Amino acid sequence: MSAAVCPGSYDPFTRGHRFVVEKAAERFDRVIVAVVVNPNKSGMFTVAERIAMIEADCADLPNVQVRSWTGLLVDLVREEDATTIVKGLRSETDFAYEVPMAQMNRELSGAETFFMVTDPKFAHVSSSLVKEVAKLGGETSPYLSSAIQAALMDRIEDVRSV
Repeated sequence: MSAAVCPGSYDPFTRGHRFVVEKAAERFDRVIVAVVVNPNKSGMFTVAERIAMIEADCADLPNVQVRSWTGLLVDLVREEDATTIVKGLRSETDFAYEVPMAQMNRELSGAETFFMVTDPKFAHVSSSLVKEVAKLGGETSPYLSSAIQAALMDRIEDVRSV
């Protein structure tokens, strides 16, 4: 049985992320979406909230599991008995950033990294940019599922009312 890990912060999970997870789910028996926890960063959504949103968004993909992870990604790859890390690429900047990590992950674990080029309509989309646009009153619904869009707008409203 083939397994792959799709790591990311997913704060929030965008349609670009979903595209990569869908394509991975078509190619692997099991896909683990790993919400990677960076203890030095606080997100807009808690890790538990991100996991719940991704699980709901990917409920139609039966071979996709979602979990959190802190530490070296290769340890998760080993724990999940995966052989592949799947990373989405939007541009050559992403590629330049990801290649050294892919090489280190291969050296540490033997896991290969598959780079998946995202759908061109999402090539400019990042979670950070979506949050910034939403905070400034711009339209972000083309980039998020309706449930995640609603959660984002609720969170922004909560922050404004504090």
